[in-house]
Amino acid sequence: MDYKAVAMGLAFAFMWSSAFTSARVIVAQAPALPALALRFFLSGLLAVIIARALGQSWHLTRAQWRATIVFGICQNALYLGLFFVAMQTLEASFAAIIASSMPLLVALAGWLGKGERLRPQAVAGLLAGLSGVVLIMGTRVSGGADLFGLGLCLVGVLALTAATLSVRGASSGGNVVMIVGLQMLVGSAGLMVAVAFTGIAPFTITPSLLAAFAYTLLVPGLAATLIWFVLVNRIGPTRAATFHFLNPVFGVAIAFMILGEQVHLLDVVGVVIVTLGILAVQLSKTVPSPPS
Repeated sequence: MDYKAVAMGLAFAFMWSSAFTSARVIVAQAPALPALALRFFLSGLLAVIIARALGQSWHLTRAQWRATIVFGICQNALYLGLFFVAMQTLEASFAAIIASSMPLLVALAGWLGKGERLRPQAVAGLLAGLSGVVLIMGTRVSGGADLFGLGLCLVGVLALTAATLSVRGASSGGNVVMIVGLQMLVGSAGLMVAVAFTGIAPFTITPSLLAAFAYTLLVPGLAATLIWFVLVNRIGPTRAATFHFLNPVFGVAIAFMILGEQVHLLDVVGVVIVTLGILAVQLSKTVPSPPS
């Protein structure tokens, strides 16, 4: 893995993790679902324009449309929609840790539900990572964390896990930016259905709200996605996914620095356990290069 790939992996992990802090700023000042629907509409529109400029087509195969719709609903509408609502009462660092457990849940579901064989290293990492998540959840709940918000986050990460499993291995056919843009538009449409029932509460547009919205739109929304696909094309999806182990660390650190969220000793212990667990699971998937 060359230094450019490492730099891209670090940038992706940082951008992905920072989305929870910027989302926390947004939902503290504006209704969650309308804000997220608008974000996905604008991000999707920009992605489709960029894709067309790159010569990519929106004429997708049946498998590509299936992946686009499933991910658009499960990832963008359900997962992020539930997390946005939950972060009205949950801290950004807590939400980031729960979301970071997705690689562990994918490995667990593949092991228990699909009979996929895991190496001993992966099993140890899986058990350690999940125990770290449980430790953090226990300390946060005992400290007064909102149980309803926690429940929404758990349902959201399960939806993301299901989407990841259902479309794993689907080929993009070279239309990666177009598919990402269409996924965002599907998610926006799904969220707008919910908004039609819940309505839009009054809110005041402030400089901090605009800054957080613009950042979420352009950095985690577009830049991180594009970097991810460049990284995957450079080093492959398995090695690229290894950088997910940094998400709990970055998520907690960014919320601490920007929002001033408190970090307790057991939080640090739990984050370290989760981080090492994710790293063990991801590294167990890498295949050593054959000797020359």
